[in-house]
Amino acid sequence: MGWLRRHDPGLVAVRRAARVTIVACLGFYLSRYALDNAVMATYALFGAVALGILSQITGDRARRLRTLALMLPVGSVLITLGTLLSVHLATATLGMLVLGFAVSFVGVGGSRLVGIAAGSQLLYILPSFPPYDPGSLGWRLLGFVLAVALLALAEVLLWPEPDPRPYRDRLRAAVASLAVCLDAVADDWAGGGRDRLAAALPAALDASEELRPSRLPPGQTPASASRRDRALTIAAATTRLLIGRAADLTRRDERTGPDLPAATALLREVAGCVAAAGAWLGGTGPLPDTDRMTAALTGFRAVRSATSPDGLPVENLRLGSTALMLAEWATSLVTALRIAAGAPVPPDRTPPEARPGLFWFAHESEPALYWRRVRGHLTPRSVFFQGALRLALALGAARFLAGFFDLSHGFWVLLTILTVLRTTAAETRSTLRPAIIGTTCGALLAAAILVVGFPPLVYAVVLPVVMVVGFSAGPLLGAGAAQALFTLVISMVFAQLSPADWHLAEARLFDVAVGAVVGIAAGLVAWPRGGSGELHRSVAEFLADAAGVVRETVRVVAEGARPGDALPRARRTGLLAETTYALYAAERHPKQGIVDWQATLSAGHHAVRGAETLVRDCPTGRLLSCVGPLDQAAADVAARFEHVALGLARRDRTALTAPTLPPPVLDWPTDLGPDLFHLSDLRVWLDGLRGDLSRVTDAPPLGAPAATASPPRATSAT
Repeated sequence: MGWLRRHDPGLVAVRRAARVTIVACLGFYLSRYALDNAVMATYALFGAVALGILSQITGDRARRLRTLALMLPVGSVLITLGTLLSVHLATATLGMLVLGFAVSFVGVGGSRLVGIAAGSQLLYILPSFPPYDPGSLGWRLLGFVLAVALLALAEVLLWPEPDPRPYRDRLRAAVASLAVCLDAVADDWAGGGRDRLAAALPAALDASEELRPSRLPPGQTPASASRRDRALTIAAATTRLLIGRAADLTRRDERTGPDLPAATALLREVAGCVAAAGAWLGGTGPLPDTDRMTAALTGFRAVRSATSPDGLPVENLRLGSTALMLAEWATSLVTALRIAAGAPVPPDRTPPEARPGLFWFAHESEPALYWRRVRGHLTPRSVFFQGALRLALALGAARFLAGFFDLSHGFWVLLTILTVLRTTAAETRSTLRPAIIGTTCGALLAAAILVVGFPPLVYAVVLPVVMVVGFSAGPLLGAGAAQALFTLVISMVFAQLSPADWHLAEARLFDVAVGAVVGIAAGLVAWPRGGSGELHRSVAEFLADAAGVVRETVRVVAEGARPGDALPRARRTGLLAETTYALYAAERHPKQGIVDWQATLSAGHHAVRGAETLVRDCPTGRLLSCVGPLDQAAADVAARFEHVALGLARRDRTALTAPTLPPPVLDWPTDLGPDLFHLSDLRVWLDGLRGDLSRVTDAPPLGAPAATASPPRATSAT
């Protein structure tokens, strides 16, 4: 028992297995023995397995029950189509291709849909094989409805899974700790010392790390196309970015600048606004609005416009520019939370030539947002498209082979593909060996049992025990034990449905081998690198576009050049890179790479978001006297972006880890009047980007405590 509790804290896996076993056996026995209906019994049992074991229905209890309710019409349609299309091999194969792609691709809508994809596939696969009996459709649907109803009752009555920690609570902890850090920074700028910031920062870093997708339970990442999830993702990204900048400020000692008192006051307003956001997230305060930050920003800019910094080096103006940047991000944080709450937000201030802006989705309808997400991923560059097509081709080929060679239990071929095919060829190969070994052991044991020929009552008594152990084996003992015990379960089930001998176990082993071969072939032929290969390409393209943003923004602000399409293009490639990272984060990666993908994506997003603010708020064409050094600084930062992009595209570890050249030493004017502040804003943005790129290879080690990880850098999966 001690071993079990160590490997399954809270006995979550065991209780889930017991819950599904009770549902499956109750539906099976009621249909098979009380009603004497083998068809209904089959669908009651496999319906429970599809939704209870193959699916990941996540969230709190109410959300899990809603998902089960959603699966009633969806599953019924899939069973109906599978039944009607199974009569002919051609229609069955074509249906498997089309529905196999559609059911998998629908996961582009969010993790909730991804979790039910495998179970939904099984609901179509099961009726696609003999007996080809459309007349039994009613009993099939009735068995499935019974399974869903029993699962819903079990969610309420039988060891219900504890509700996971809400994402909103994680965000609240990070926002609240951020407010403390910002207030401590303001104290430091006012001469109050740095001890308070040093004491508050570790907790903020820990809370920030808890927002990483790798730290979240399955299905908890807000990754759907809805306004709420998009806004929560931006809020988390902005929070991480602000915490990262607070950490950077601990390494700076200057407390100078004619606008420092105003900057300190602005930063206190930022801290208060962030604290109000944290209170709302915790349910202890009203939803903040952006009026407070808008007024503070207007007042700060008025102070700067009335102050002459002539004669001061531009480095002495950094703190004011930093406060301005933090205030802009705090405004974005509040705007994102208002969108998540469904509250009104100000009109989009992004210049038309730079759109789509950060909150382009705020006034779109939910159906339009989902359709835009689907349409945006109907391209071979999308990892969702690649994964759906890979699985559809494997299932279609397996369905054709099973029908062409008249395999007696051909659905096992497709079920094997569902359980062994992964997003990368390497992952598929790693699951293949234990699957084959486990199935072989299970088939040999099942054959021995079937040769003895126990009466059905014995199988009925033993089946629940084997099911509990088998359904628990996957999480506790691995894929090999799960396949071995599942083979026993299948053999005992079919032995109760019709007379069976040792040939049943032989068929199971042969079908699993065929499914494994088809799965390996599909994994090798269709995008074998999975999310990793596309992630390198899409992030490289995003960073290359960000380099263009850097060059264009400096030309627009310094020279008054007309904006081009650099900003809209970078935001579009950033969206694709973010969704690619989301799938990559869901894959299993036994070895930690050298790239911190969140830090890398954040560098690109910082370039885009900073450029939007500068183009919108800085007067253009008034820095002509320092175009030369600005162009050199922009060229240096852009070249660093392009260097990292090339290293990612080529998977060149040496290029990514090689020391970079120091930034150029440049002479800056000191007689521009208030425009010196705008020059400082540009420099703080460029220097921040250079610092972001220096953290690209600061990937935290696997399993490292949050406090020892690299300073956080935000992402924005918009």
